[in-house]
Amino acid sequence: MDDSHDRAAALNAASPGTLMERMGIEFLEARPGRVVARMPVAGNTQPYGLLHGGASVVLAETVGSIAAGLHAHPGTAVGTEVNASHHRAVRSGHVTATATPLREGSTVATYAISIVDDDGELVCTARLTCSVRRDATEFRRSRPAR
Repeated sequence: MDDSHDRAAALNAASPGTLMERMGIEFLEARPGRVVARMPVAGNTQPYGLLHGGASVVLAETVGSIAAGLHAHPGTAVGTEVNASHHRAVRSGHVTATATPLREGSTVATYAISIVDDDGELVCTARLTCSVRRDATEFRRSRPAR
């Protein structure tokens, strides 16, 4: 098994109790420059039986955030903006998201995310921008004390 699949397995093992677990998101590949995960349509639908657009956005932000985190390592990254365009409806099976960088800078990273259905048809495109914090303690210090 290569590093990409080892990282994906570690991400899957860390998902209990998270939104990723609740949505059924499974990481397939995770390496700098590319993160891939899939999610079942079942359980993530709106009342008309179609994949909920918000579920697609959750999947997109998840793969984009992991990609930004890999770029920022050992620092951290936090999302600052996400947008999505929904292209076609999906009623069953899985959708698979792939995040690739548009730009990875020292303070900002932006990712393009494509989501396809089981037939490889484009379902959704999204873009995620994250603030990169190279020193994770910098992020903790910047938060107001409680």
